[in-house]
Amino acid sequence: MIETLPDMPEGVSGFRVSGRASGEDLRNFRPTMEKMLKAGEVRIVEVIAPNYEGFGPGGLTEDLKMGFGTLIHHHSAFKRVAVVTDKEWVIHTMHALAWMVPGEVALFGLDELEQAKRWAAE
Repeated sequence: MIETLPDMPEGVSGFRVSGRASGEDLRNFRPTMEKMLKAGEVRIVEVIAPNYEGFGPGGLTEDLKMGFGTLIHHHSAFKRVAVVTDKEWVIHTMHALAWMVPGEVALFGLDELEQAKRWAAE
């Protein structure tokens, strides 16, 4: 499941991923992503919930389609992405793949959500 987070600083979009992210979840999230891109600069706080289990049916395929399409067409729009999680496998994955994410990427623990919001807004 992907849900939008309230109480984000001006210019920052926040969302929380929990359970298994299915293809349908990602298709439903596409309008939110398109709205972020229309704002010009993309600053994101992404919270990976403790119960996040990875991709569900069709999730990886939709993530790759949306991700690569967005990166190719809007590469320079991405300024900061704060990933907030305590999941070790997500942290290791982000360290390995951060070079693919445009802009700056920073990792924060779940207890550092407010710090992540401030960093993304800078």
